[in-house]
Amino acid sequence: MHFLIINIAVFALLMAFLVKQQRSEQTLSKRVFTSLGLGVLFGAALQLVYGGGSDVIANTLEYINIVGAGYVSLLKMIIMPLIMVSIIGAIIKVKDSGSLGKISGLSIGILLATTAASALIGILISNLFGLSAEGIVQGAREIARGEVLENRLGTVEALSFADMVISFFPGNPFADLAGSRPTSTIAVVIFSAFVGVAGLTVIRTQPELGASFEKFMQVAQEIVRTLVRMVLSLTPYGVLALMTKVVAGSNYDDILSLANFVVASYVGLGLILVMHLVLVSLVGVNPIRFLKKILPVLTFAFTSRSSAGTLPFNIDTQVKKLGNGEGVSNFSASFGATMGQNGCAGLYPAMLAVMIAPTIGINPLDPGFMLTLIAIITISSFGIAGVGGGATFAALIVLSALDMPVALAGLLISIEPLIDMGRTAVNVSGSMTAGTITARLLGQADHAVFEADQETDSKPVNA
Repeated sequence: MHFLIINIAVFALLMAFLVKQQRSEQTLSKRVFTSLGLGVLFGAALQLVYGGGSDVIANTLEYINIVGAGYVSLLKMIIMPLIMVSIIGAIIKVKDSGSLGKISGLSIGILLATTAASALIGILISNLFGLSAEGIVQGAREIARGEVLENRLGTVEALSFADMVISFFPGNPFADLAGSRPTSTIAVVIFSAFVGVAGLTVIRTQPELGASFEKFMQVAQEIVRTLVRMVLSLTPYGVLALMTKVVAGSNYDDILSLANFVVASYVGLGLILVMHLVLVSLVGVNPIRFLKKILPVLTFAFTSRSSAGTLPFNIDTQVKKLGNGEGVSNFSASFGATMGQNGCAGLYPAMLAVMIAPTIGINPLDPGFMLTLIAIITISSFGIAGVGGGATFAALIVLSALDMPVALAGLLISIEPLIDMGRTAVNVSGSMTAGTITARLLGQADHAVFEADQETDSKPVNA
């Protein structure tokens, strides 16, 4: 009990230091990276002092998680209101409902294309590192996870591509605003687009009522934006808690035993990030400036392991730092959080399939196998949100489509959190890349915002 109190006291001191930073008007980016470093150091110190798997660490993290999980919950709280008012407001401002199809089609197309490229990177990296499922020893946890995956396979196989697409439509928009389904985010995007187009019709046909609606949306947007700023100002505290939990709660023996897969995964994720930078450079964006502006968002995605939780931060950065415009930013971020995820739906299933292929007599370098794998991954990534579960379900769909033993996906359970951190950051990078390319190609980018060096978050909001 005494050790628990000491640990909580140290964590409270670290929080107090971050409060001091905020009051001294340090930029949000600097405070996020400071909290990341402090979280790594504190988590490592807990491991060093008490040892991995200690009850003291578990009890400490239970209380620290109040801050981390609480912050992620606050982010989820503002996702639906932010998407709804931003998309409706953007449509009214643009007054061109025809551009919605272009924004949606281009954003989704870029996400799917980059996912296909990510799958190819996964195939090449797995072969380069000589990854194979044959050398992995199944432990009790892995066997149990494999049995769970086998049981869940029936649910996945029962879902057709058509069912996944149908699940995007908002049959009950109020339930979707409450986030009742894995596809609620896309459903809210569609519902908001319809409301925005209806609002445009009222503005054109009944100017007096339309003016009142426009005024209402302006007020709603400003209230939600203020709410977003309030929540985002808490990001350093959430990152501190989340990073402490990750580092202190990791099993380093498991990580070392599967180090080859971990290293290969991060090499692949690094190559995908480089691909994103090359793609934005092709539309006239300075890749170094782009990376600098999105790094705080990727840092939070890395620590939180939640693409959906990162969504408000993603949209805010695209609008205020990348200059992508509210319409493009909301559509690309929302689509990117639920489909075409480069890390979870692209790289990971490809690596897993290549690892398993030799165990069932398939040459992983066979051109036919590679093309089939890339095609399946690209198509299935469009519907991952329809079944929920992120990378695990992506792997289930791909492996079952290739008639591979899905139980082998449970072999990597011990290092799943570590790899998932990098995958989530790459997923978010992919959505921001799609938004940037879409905005540039459609001529909706604000170049002055992107070129500005001044931080928009220099004065934190007092929440």
